[in-house]
This record gives sequence, C-alpha cells and structure tokens, in this order.
Amino acid sequence: MTTRFSTLRQIPGSIWALGFVSLLMDVSSELIHSLLPVFMVTALGISVFTVGLIEGAAEATALIVKVFSGALSDYWGKRKPLAILGYGLGAFNKPFFALATSAGWIVTARLADRVGKGIRGAPRDALVADLTPPELRGAAFGLRQSLDTVGAFLGPTLAVVFMLLWADDFRAVFWVASVPAFLCVALLVWGVHEPERPQTAKRSNPISRANLARLSPAYWWVVGVGAVFTLARFSEAFLVLRASQGGLPLAWTPVVLIAMNIIYAACAYPFGKLADKLPHTQLLGWGLLLLMGADALLAYSNHGLAFWAGVALWGLHMAMTQGLLAAMVADTAPADLRGTGYGFFNLLSGLAMLIASGLAGWLWQSFGAATTFMAGIGFAALALLLVLMRPCPVTRKP
Repeated sequence: MTTRFSTLRQIPGSIWALGFVSLLMDVSSELIHSLLPVFMVTALGISVFTVGLIEGAAEATALIVKVFSGALSDYWGKRKPLAILGYGLGAFNKPFFALATSAGWIVTARLADRVGKGIRGAPRDALVADLTPPELRGAAFGLRQSLDTVGAFLGPTLAVVFMLLWADDFRAVFWVASVPAFLCVALLVWGVHEPERPQTAKRSNPISRANLARLSPAYWWVVGVGAVFTLARFSEAFLVLRASQGGLPLAWTPVVLIAMNIIYAACAYPFGKLADKLPHTQLLGWGLLLLMGADALLAYSNHGLAFWAGVALWGLHMAMTQGLLAAMVADTAPADLRGTGYGFFNLLSGLAMLIASGLAGWLWQSFGAATTFMAGIGFAALALLLVLMRPCPVTRKP
C-alpha cells in the first residue's frame, strides 16, 4: 500500500490535471454516446448497419487526424495549444447533438466531435510521455486512463438518472452534456503546464523520409499489432445494442457502459503499474485472451449472467491493454518524434476501426449479432498470433 501511494506521489501534477481534463470530457461525451446508438435507431429510424458506419467513420476520423496533429506538435515543439484546440472543438460541438433531426446532423456532429478528439489525442499522449520519467511511464498512462474512464462511467450513470427524471427526453440530456465539456477546457488552460523542450537549430518535417526511417522495426511492430487489435475491438455501441436487443429498457441501456467502465477505471492504474515491471507482450497476450472470452459470452447471450460477464471481461481487457499500447509507443519512438509516433499508430488503428465497425454492423444486420462477436474472436486470435510470433523486447526510452 505504501509503495502504491509513493508511486502516485511521484507522478507529476500536470499528469493528474490531464487525467481530470479527460474525466470531464468523458463525462460530457458519454452522456451523449451512451444514448446515441439507441437514439439513432429509435428516434431517428437509422439502421444498425448505418450506425456501424457512422461509429466507424467517427472513430476513424479521430484516429486519422492524430497523425497530423502529432507531427505538428513535434515540428512546433508545443503540445498544449493543440490539446486546447482539440478539447475546445469538442466542447463547442456538443449542442449540435441536441439539435439533430436526421442522420445528416448526427454524421456532421459526430465527425466534428471526433476531429476535436483527433487534434488533441496525439499531442496529449506525447505530453504525458514528455512529463513522466521512463520508469513511471506505465503508471502515468494507467492513471490518466483510469481517470478518463471514471468519466466514462459517470457519464452513462448521469444519463440513466436524467432519462428517468425527464421521461426518456434524449435532447435534454444532450444539452446538459455541454457543461462538463467547457469546464474541461478551463482546467486544461490553467491546470496543465507544458515542460520546455530543447529547440534544435533547424526544424525538419517529422514525416519526411529521413525522420520516418528513424522509427524502428519495434515501433512498427507495435503499430501493426495495435491495428489488428482494433479490428477485434469494434465500437462499444454494439454492446449497448446487444443489451437493447436483450430487452433492457431505453433508459437503462447506459448501464452497460457504466458496468464496463467501472471495471476499466478500477483496473487501468494497477495494470499500468504492472506494465512497468512485466514484459509488455505478456500483458498484451493476456488482454487478447480476455477479449476473446468477452466476445464468446456476448455471442452466446444478450441478457443475464453470461451477458454481464462478457461486459465485465470487455472492461478488464481494456484496462489491461489501452494504456499499455500507449506506453509501448512511447518506449519505441524517438523522443523528438513522439507525437508523430502516436499519430501513425492511431492512423493505422483508425483505418482498422473504420473497417471493424462497418463490418460489425454488416454482419449484425446480415447474419445476426452472434456472428459479429464471433468475428471479433477471429481477429483477436490473429493479433494473439502476432504477439506470440514476435515477443519484441523493448528498451524504455527517456
């Protein structure tokens, strides 16, 4: 216990502030996103296949934009201004969900919201790595991910409360979501202090051929594994739809994300600390096995103990792997190309997310929900094979 609190005290204050920034934005986003799939299907009459395409395009947009924001932060030598721009765009976009009357509105609002996420994502992750000593990097990423995920279950919890209070009024809940989003921007502006980075005599294009050649095979292996992993881990919107299919009332569907994110938040920091001590590929392999177990249970049932056990395993695999992959990128990319490294990692993951969510929606609509989750098992098995074929030892970089 003493060691745990000692490690927490060593983590820089700006990392804690970034964690609470993520917490507030996730409260805002999950107030909307925990209800959005059901809102699209029931209130706007959008098909499940279209939901899959919208979700895939939205997440892919965020991840693809990160390659450019990450490279720009390396070239500019500044991370925080881009993070402020990204969080600010996300905050100003929130009211458009409440105004939506058609699929076009949702697509526009969702894509704009994810552009903001894309702008802030790689610079923020690079800033975490810049602020943290190598021996605490796993713990720092785990802490930020844990606080982020606290917001991810507070948001759906508030969504359930407001839906019950306001008789399933989706739009009223969407309006409330703007408040924590603007608070998050204020905390980022005044609570996070970016460290000074040494300026080189001449700035070069981070995505030039010469600089890309400096990204090692170990880094590109992490990128490849992350992309295949993303094929297996499609949007959580399908967990919500699976629960709705099982008869869960509209107002209670956010409970799925609440349950998943409680486990995610509780376990992300302990697994982050563990990543500083154990081989990364060992934890990644266990995470993939957990995902396969989750998919098997979700394919088997849409209600009852099996379904909720599947949701719990999904949250556990997220806690074990998401901060870990971020730390693996930091350990394999040069310090002056860290933003670019996160950018390309997320570019490949973004393309995989687009394919995964579109494919998941098509399989669901054409062959049934169980087929969607069985396909997830297949992609997770492929990712596990890549991990087993190349352990890829990593030396932590300052």
